[in-house]
Amino acid sequence: MTGATGNWYCGLHETNDMGLVLHALRPDELFVDVGANIGSYTILAAGAVGADTIAIEPVPATFAALGRNVFLNDLHDRVRCMNIGLGDAAGELRFTSAQDTTNHVLAEGEGEAFVTVNVLPLDEVCADRTPLIIKIDVEGYEHAVIAGGQSTLASPSLQVVIMETNGSGLRYGWDDAQLVDTMREFGFTTCSYDPILRRLESAAPSETSNTLFVRDVAAMQERVSQAARFQLVNGDI
Repeated sequence: MTGATGNWYCGLHETNDMGLVLHALRPDELFVDVGANIGSYTILAAGAVGADTIAIEPVPATFAALGRNVFLNDLHDRVRCMNIGLGDAAGELRFTSAQDTTNHVLAEGEGEAFVTVNVLPLDEVCADRTPLIIKIDVEGYEHAVIAGGQSTLASPSLQVVIMETNGSGLRYGWDDAQLVDTMREFGFTTCSYDPILRRLESAAPSETSNTLFVRDVAAMQERVSQAARFQLVNGDI
């Protein structure tokens, strides 16, 4: 349960990004967790905040753990779990199946154990409702997810995208700088967030972890400043 134990020991495993989810979301708003794994972000959004959540996890064994996590937290009425992958079009993709939190779309030449998974574009998943926040952690396949989410990303209702930008896309021949440029074309600014001071400000994109993409920095700053406080195992924010 690599995707969960850090939260137990640290309060929030990805403190800044998870802090933004806590402070930016409100009850009944929509959060989409792309690459949910066992549901750390999903449980945070649905359980702590009370937001509606779509959790997308392609690997069947991990998806089963996600479902158990949602069940144990009694969040089945708030969370829709989808055992699919996301890409630029509907179809099928092969995913590695034995790499825990780093399972990914099988790249050319990889000789790993794999499973074949149905894939949909983000725009189809969000056809009925645009989320306020999307988290995308797909181990380098973010470019294809973005390509399949053009309408969703263009919607003014989408205010924050938390996306992994650690160079993993190189396995598919994709450069994160192109990803950042695409998000800027959609009107997003790369930001940093301090959940203790509740300070959101423009910043360079991360090269090692997640980048926060925010559409309206001033409006989001006002929103996080007004959020309730949350109790963690090691303090509160």
